[in-house]
Amino acid sequence: MKTIIATLVFAVSTFVLSAQTEIKTETNGTTVTVTVPVPSNKGTVYAVLHSENTFMKDGGVEVNSDVKDAIATITFENVTPGTYAVLLFLDTNGNKKMDFEPNGMPAEMYGASNNVMSFGPPMWSDAKFEVANEPVAIEIRL
Repeated sequence: MKTIIATLVFAVSTFVLSAQTEIKTETNGTTVTVTVPVPSNKGTVYAVLHSENTFMKDGGVEVNSDVKDAIATITFENVTPGTYAVLLFLDTNGNKKMDFEPNGMPAEMYGASNNVMSFGPPMWSDAKFEVANEPVAIEIRL
């Protein structure tokens, strides 16, 4: 009986630990710089760098930038090589969260890497991009 319980605990803990894989950043990683043209000079852009495991879920590396001269520039530092996607939104009311209309539609402007603009939430396969050892610069439209 103890063997069965120990095996179950090991299996569950292995599953939980592998399900919580985060984006690893190291001092020898590279930078991912995101430039966001904004139609006004107010607000803060909140961006999250996601791996496939955290895409459209909690997790990932969060960075924000105030809008200056109708541009927001976000830099993710020390990103290890891999496949990532960026999701972001423009917070114009200062509540630090994405707001939605009563019907579920976004009330604030948002964007995704590769400028995915579809009806419905972005898909990982459309938003993903590769990071190697060289710095990456992308522009995301709202």
